[in-house]
Formats: sequence, structure tokens, C-alpha cells
Amino acid sequence: MQGSLESKGAHVINFSQFRSWQRMKPAIFSGMAKFFPTLEPQHHRFIVAQHMFFTASAAPTGHVNMSPRSTDMFRILGDNAAMYLDRTGSGNETAAHLGINDRLTIMFCAVSGPPLIMRLFGKGRVIHRDSDEFASLLDERFDGNAPLGARQMIRLDFDLVQTSCGYGVPLFEYQEERPQMDAWAKAKGVDGIDDYWREKNQVSLDGFPTGLFETPG
Repeated sequence: MQGSLESKGAHVINFSQFRSWQRMKPAIFSGMAKFFPTLEPQHHRFIVAQHMFFTASAAPTGHVNMSPRSTDMFRILGDNAAMYLDRTGSGNETAAHLGINDRLTIMFCAVSGPPLIMRLFGKGRVIHRDSDEFASLLDERFDGNAPLGARQMIRLDFDLVQTSCGYGVPLFEYQEERPQMDAWAKAKGVDGIDDYWREKNQVSLDGFPTGLFETPG
């Protein structure tokens, strides 16, 4: 099974030799999943056409986290790197997990148009809002404008791209971005958001520190 956005140059994966997949020659995989060492042009097109993505992370112990995000804040940095500007949430699980376990997966799935699921597997890290790297990426990728309540950036360096058919994903019709996030941040104001971060975003569900108020090195 092959979606219209998938490449004919996908990689065959012998799961008994999964760790050596990068040395394999391109060939079409016999099942639904296809694997690539980097993003290909059709993957770029697929990502920019989506309105939502999901992040999955976990510490060695405790709860596994998955969060939905708007692609408005997502940016492709290269064929093996991406990042997103992370806005305030009820928790800060991803940052806490990355502080002790850098494994991170980002998933996109088409809910309209041709069916496809895409996962980016790699290592993530937090980019502190007071760091030079944050300022540089904000200028380069967001025209220097951070929405009120932007608390950090999350970068993913990935070495495996997986696509699959997506036939089981229901069809939905996109309407618009929700206005509540901007309205909430405006009502809170800078000081109110800072207070909220200190109360809600400094530790994970399992008590792991998020590093939100640490001084960047």
C-alpha cells in the first residue's frame, strides 16, 4: 500500500537488523510502513499541508506523554532537523522528559486529502527562551515575533522518517485555529503568565524538573 505522497525510494527494513538500517540500499518495503534516513521533498510538502502534529516523550520511569500541537509553530530546519515554538500549556511534560531522556517522536497524520501518517524519530532538546539560540531562531524562523506565552523551543534531530498508509485515520474538515490560547495569554499578561509557569510548569506529573527558570548555559 502506497500513499500518493510517499517515495518510491523507501527503505526495506529487516527488523532483526534494525540498528543497521542506514546501511541498507533503497528498495520498496513489502508492507505498509516505509522508512527513510532523511526528509524527502514529498515529506516537506506533506508537513506544510498539515494543521496539527503530536509529540511523544517519556522518562525512564513514570508516565508517557503525548501532546497535540498546531503546525503554526512548527518549522523544518533541514532534512534531519525540525523545531517548534512551545506555548504555555497546563503542564510541561516534554521539557521535563527531555531533561533526563532525549528520545522524542513527532507524528503527523492526514485528516483530509490523501491518507498518510508520518513519524520523525530522534533526539530532542529544549532551547531556553533566554538563550542566544532561541533569539536567533526566533529572528530566522518567526520574523522575531514570539506569541505571548511562548515559553521555550523544542528541537528534534532525527535519523529516521517513517511513513505508513493512514487508512485508519478518519476524515475531518479543518475550520480554523482556536482563539482561546491568545485570549487566555492576553488576559493573563506577562506577569500572570510568569506566575502560572511557576505554579504549573516547573515540574512534571512525576516530579521531574522542567528547567523552565534555569539560566541557559
